[in-house]
Amino acid sequence: MAGDLCAVEGLGKLDLGDTICDIDHPRPMARVSVDEPTLHMVFRINDGPFGGKEGKFVTSRQIAERLERELETNVALRVSPGDSADEFRVSGRGLLHLGVLLENMRREGFELTVGKPEVIEREIDGVKCEPYEQLSLDVNASGLGASLELIGSRGGEIQKMEERAGRMHVEALIPARGLIGMRTRILNASGGEAVMHHTFASYKPARGAMPTRKNGVMMSLETGRITAYSLENLSDRGAFCVKPGEQVYAGQIVGEHNRDNDLVINITRPKALTNFRETSKEVTVVLRTAREYSLEAALEYIESDELVEITPGSIRMRKRILDEAARKRSERSGRDRMAAADA
Repeated sequence: MAGDLCAVEGLGKLDLGDTICDIDHPRPMARVSVDEPTLHMVFRINDGPFGGKEGKFVTSRQIAERLERELETNVALRVSPGDSADEFRVSGRGLLHLGVLLENMRREGFELTVGKPEVIEREIDGVKCEPYEQLSLDVNASGLGASLELIGSRGGEIQKMEERAGRMHVEALIPARGLIGMRTRILNASGGEAVMHHTFASYKPARGAMPTRKNGVMMSLETGRITAYSLENLSDRGAFCVKPGEQVYAGQIVGEHNRDNDLVINITRPKALTNFRETSKEVTVVLRTAREYSLEAALEYIESDELVEITPGSIRMRKRILDEAARKRSERSGRDRMAAADA
């Protein structure tokens, strides 16, 4: 309307909730409250063998500048230095919040790796506490049982359950840790028909350990191009997330193992060529369809010793330590430290 301010110039940095007042008659408005971050992740440069091949912005300086620009408009985001100059601890309101930022950076041409999401704990009156979220879920009847079982296994407490327009509406209080990886599992249980959202509730005393991934992963032994011959011979070991012809590197996760331990496999081995042929008939190789992981699904899937590599053209999962011998030494020293602590 006529007389309304449409632009302001010459003021310093403004934050959400600040009020521009007449200096002679200051009457500030009530400040808008923003929920504090409940989850953090470590952003770092892509130090893998394929680093710098697909992205335009790959250095720690470029990543830092992008995060600083994001802070100007993303008021719920927090950024602090990591353990090294190439790492940044980025905190947000949840996995979806940070996932949107990562997807935007990916589309802008950034290349980086991120670690497993972790909740931000606090100590209140000498008690270690963790954030709890108020979960609201609308699910079809066929997916209700599996959804309730999943909520219960992750420390959730059902507060309300009722039928609405032929669907079941469930409200529960659940630790923020329990929500990591839940969206994908509930969608699978409901055939993709579930709708869920959550908001911060409060900090409560921390619960025990959450269920972790039941199966181990399969990792590439060498750097090279995947062959259909290798995939066919290893198909009984688990489910792959890569296809023939793709380039992989040593330490990259190429699938999920059928058992609970990790397995290193040679997925780039070609078929030996000989002059001997049993028949002139062409041999057809039939492979199972590879699993495809979206960015959010990959972030939910990885464990603490793994990373997600994000580039404009690819989303890969890998071990934090790529070299197999170095990885085994690290695992051995970790077990020794735990044994010494128990003693």
